[in-house]
Amino acid sequence: MDSAPQPSMAEALDRMWSRFLPQIEERLAVLDAAAAAAGNGLTPDQLSQAREAAHKLAGVLGTFGLASGTVLARQIEALYSPPNSPGLLLPSQLIGLPPNCVPLSRTATRPAHSPPVTL
Repeated sequence: MDSAPQPSMAEALDRMWSRFLPQIEERLAVLDAAAAAAGNGLTPDQLSQAREAAHKLAGVLGTFGLASGTVLARQIEALYSPPNSPGLLLPSQLIGLPPNCVPLSRTATRPAHSPPVTL
């Protein structure tokens, strides 16, 4: 029988968080780029990439118990979903998106088992 100590749940979550963090940061970068490009309107490809990034981000943040980040990611996903697509998303449709991305990126900086962070 293996008598090696088993990692705690917190340690396991920390390892998982470390493994997912690069993907989370990549998805946030896609959303930041979409928000920055919104002044010129977004192409269907940009809309699709932003929608997919927000959808996947909502899922992974939910996995780690980051409910507020999941809610924000779903709101952002909705901005990039029909009826906004497949045409161009106009800048007036994205008012409020960059401020939403800031708390989303802050929400995505800690695993669920960490103490709450005051922003």
